[in-house]
Amino acid sequence: MCSVEGIGKKGGMRIGVIKGGGGGASGGERVDKLKKSSRMKVWIIRATTSVLLWTCIVQLTTLGETWGPRVLKGCPSCFSHQDSSVSAIEDKLPSVPARVIPPKRVYKNNGYLMVSCNGGLNQMRAAICDMVTIARYLNVTLIVPELDKTSFWADLSEFQDIFDVNHFITSLRDEVQILKELPPRLKRRVEMGFVYSMPPISWSDISYYHNQILPLIRKYKVVHLNRTDARLANNGQSLDVQKLRCRVNFNALRFTPQIEELGKRVIKLLRQNGPFIVLHLRYEMDMLAFSGCTQGCNNDEVEELTRMRYAYPWWKEKIINSDLKRKDGLCPLTPEETALILRALDIDKNYHIYIAAGEIYGGDRRMASLAAAYPKLVRKETLLGPSDLGFFQNHSSQMAALDYLVSLESDIFIPTYDGNMAKVVQGHRSGECSSRYLGFKQTILLDRRLLVDLIDQYNNGSLSWIQFSDTVKETHERRRGQPSKRLVIPDRPKEEDYFYANPEECLQQRDGQLSST
Repeated sequence: MCSVEGIGKKGGMRIGVIKGGGGGASGGERVDKLKKSSRMKVWIIRATTSVLLWTCIVQLTTLGETWGPRVLKGCPSCFSHQDSSVSAIEDKLPSVPARVIPPKRVYKNNGYLMVSCNGGLNQMRAAICDMVTIARYLNVTLIVPELDKTSFWADLSEFQDIFDVNHFITSLRDEVQILKELPPRLKRRVEMGFVYSMPPISWSDISYYHNQILPLIRKYKVVHLNRTDARLANNGQSLDVQKLRCRVNFNALRFTPQIEELGKRVIKLLRQNGPFIVLHLRYEMDMLAFSGCTQGCNNDEVEELTRMRYAYPWWKEKIINSDLKRKDGLCPLTPEETALILRALDIDKNYHIYIAAGEIYGGDRRMASLAAAYPKLVRKETLLGPSDLGFFQNHSSQMAALDYLVSLESDIFIPTYDGNMAKVVQGHRSGECSSRYLGFKQTILLDRRLLVDLIDQYNNGSLSWIQFSDTVKETHERRRGQPSKRLVIPDRPKEEDYFYANPEECLQQRDGQLSST
């Protein structure tokens, strides 16, 4: 702590007045000099004291801002005896969370890392978490990631159009320095094309980045990673690495205030009618073309989807047997199949079911059976007016961000395909909303391989409705988002459980051990 030491006789300065009778001119001059010296010393003491006092005030203010909320939060007596009238007034006031900016981490900067994310919103979201973590452990400065603008969705949104960029930067300042753009000199070099660009190897661990990427950054000052999907391994990372990935995902990647507010409005509208379900019905044109799944499509639709698959060179698999792929459980459930499964699970038809998806391929014709079984189907387009959604038109990632927020808050989340959104939402719900944190909210993970076989048996008459329904319920009893160990398959990372679908290292345990199933 700061203290101002007193000025005394011992080891200090004496200030006195010299008394004299008729000392002559020399005596008077001496007195004048002493008086001047005395006044100068007093001025110096006052100036020094003022500086010390201001230093103390600044330090105490800083300590109060940093520790005050924590101390008060941990001190029940500070709040437990408030007057009831004061509490009533506070209840009426809107709650504004205090923004605590963490202290800046000081480290020797080894250079600058630029990244260009690829894929849809949730694939890019996971990639951003990985890139922040990599930058932190390489002791480099990360430039705010560039989002994909060349994929099927052709969304021209920038990072700051979807995420709160200032919160992203400041909330992570105690881990890594993040800048909106390169320093001017380096920026000019990059604009002239002088930048080392490369795709890192998929499913690599931190040691790869230390041994292969860091020397390049030190050599070139700036390195650009032009692909970011699945570039950090699911497993074999230190606990600190895994926790930082979660911190970025759960805390730093906050959507813009505009998206957040619209999400709250949708959730409020749904909550007015009680509990609600979010159905991530991944039956959209891009998914069907990419996967080659054409169950229930007519000949014209099959041809259209095939042409589209061949039109995109980065979709490498071209010749696909839809029937075999479906039987292996690798196709999204159709709207008709989904209606059967929801009925078999005894989902109440009076529930409001929010469809988190883009345009369903085949439109009303394909949605007819689902709408007949569950008449309270809603979408963002039916809950909000054109003026609300006008800003988001032709911005699929911003629309997906809205669906993401609603999915997180749903009482039951049911994805019909285990794509990136299904996985990341599942992990985020387990990280914030499941029995491991705030109270159990179901995420029903459908076993598509089993279900399509059961559906085919029911449709050809081999199973009665009761047999079909009982089997569906029984097999999904342990697939409702309960805590579980992440499946690890050495040397086959694509087949093991995705880190962001089950970030077990980051979850607080109430009941001890995780289940191994």
